[in-house]
Amino acid sequence: MSARRRHSPEELRGKLRTLLENKQLVRAIEVHDGISALVANNVKLELGNGGENNFLEFDALWGSGFTDSTSKGLPDIELVSPDSRLSTIERIMNVTDKPLIVDGDTGGEIANFEYFLNRLELLGVSAVVIEDKTYPKRNSLDDGSIQNLEAPEVFANKIRLGKEALLSKDFMIFARIESLIAGFDVEDALLRAEKYLQAGADGILIHSRETDPVRVLKFAKEYSKLLEKIGFYRPLICVPTTYNTIKEEELCEHGFKIVIYANHLLRASVKSMQAVCKNILLKGRAFESEPYCTPITTIMHMVGFEKIKERDLQLLLDKSKAKVIIPAAGKPKETIIECMPSAMLDVNGKTVMQRQLDVLRHCGIADVTVVRGYAKEKFSYNGVKYYDAPDYTTGSLHSLFSAQAEMDHGFFLIFSDILFDESIIVSLLKSTADIVLIADASYPYHRHEIDKELDLLIGKQEGGYYRQPSIALEKEVTYIGKKIKKDIATHEFIGIAKFSEYGAKNLKELYSDCLKNHSGRFHESESFGKASIVDMIQEMIDRGFTVNYIETNKGWMEIHNKKDYEMAKKVVY
Repeated sequence: MSARRRHSPEELRGKLRTLLENKQLVRAIEVHDGISALVANNVKLELGNGGENNFLEFDALWGSGFTDSTSKGLPDIELVSPDSRLSTIERIMNVTDKPLIVDGDTGGEIANFEYFLNRLELLGVSAVVIEDKTYPKRNSLDDGSIQNLEAPEVFANKIRLGKEALLSKDFMIFARIESLIAGFDVEDALLRAEKYLQAGADGILIHSRETDPVRVLKFAKEYSKLLEKIGFYRPLICVPTTYNTIKEEELCEHGFKIVIYANHLLRASVKSMQAVCKNILLKGRAFESEPYCTPITTIMHMVGFEKIKERDLQLLLDKSKAKVIIPAAGKPKETIIECMPSAMLDVNGKTVMQRQLDVLRHCGIADVTVVRGYAKEKFSYNGVKYYDAPDYTTGSLHSLFSAQAEMDHGFFLIFSDILFDESIIVSLLKSTADIVLIADASYPYHRHEIDKELDLLIGKQEGGYYRQPSIALEKEVTYIGKKIKKDIATHEFIGIAKFSEYGAKNLKELYSDCLKNHSGRFHESESFGKASIVDMIQEMIDRGFTVNYIETNKGWMEIHNKKDYEMAKKVVY
């Protein structure tokens, strides 16, 4: 399973220091993208040992410059920009709970190096390694390249300035010494090591492409003497790519604290890809390549698809439990067709309510209750529960509460005179808020064209994020009502809302309290007996209940008058 977001950057950044304090040897493996990081992060070898289970695993990851360049099809000569490197590093950090050591090449210009360091810190990287070659460097493992070393004083100054630029005490800068790569002797490497340590380097990486580690081990022996001389300890790091027969135990005995396997995952993947390509070409089909390929199900599990499936299944379960109440009892304020409720108006061969039911059922919601009143004989849909409002001339709130028995486990509220698409309902199904309204964010752009009374609202956070997707973050409602001044309203309530079980419980209790105890005007209505649903929502806000809203700017329309009705017939199919 993907380790995405397991740890904060602060937690990850300090992990390498903790490992260095508590382990004899820290083992790191190269990664170059998200999937290689997942593989390295999750591989664990279980060993039976005296009845107890021990595990072998990599302690840290190495963000190689060589393999990052190669994975992008580029040579390892610092062609990849810092921002591109950082983008790759961010993908790695998103899927690991292990510390990451980043290959910083030469570090580049001082200003670029300082910027790069601070970005690494913010991502949660534990350390960077920079090498003492001139910019732009050549890959150290190519014995045909000219390897130009930086003057040790210049490189030491880069380390010093880098340390001064750091924001965190946990982040480390390791100095990579290329003396052996460039053909110099161990004495040159030791001279450089002392200067770099005195400049503040948190550790030394001694590099070599020789197959015999004799000079690497000689450096390690002399390095321990150097530490005694300068009076403080800094870890020693090696990269046994070419001298790969030496065991970790022997490296540890010689004083190495970190061993980096610096390019093996990329090299393995290239060889496997070549083999699979040749096999497919040879056989003319992919069947014979399957033994060389990781099963798709395994990969999907690694990247966290199981969790997505669980969420999808939960959403389906939520749909199956969802209840909808449509209060359709009131008489339309403007007669469009004589003796015809708004819900039963025909729009190109289907009534408004039939279109509502079609969308709900397409979203998996079949438990629908309709409150009838005016011209109730017009309602006759199968599979729908009906409640009759005893007096549909009272406010919409009391018509809604004719179906109070359907509210116990939460419900969706949908006004009977609106058309909407599936995205509106899906956004509510995903919401975890106790009371959440759907609010049109485009209202401020056409407020000057409005010739009818709307349910307006003011959000605690101003609207204006109109280039976001239609399903935005849930925000909080401050005021809602028809009498809000048009120039200060931020949104229009479209007439669709969701009450969780807890939200419905509070709604019912508050309704009961107001029914018993309230007298006089009730928000925008002359009395509680004439109260609208919107009045009750404002009452909940005033009593301290949080009412949220989700923004939309498309996918719905209301039919309040003849003009709306004619428009609906033109745009709805």
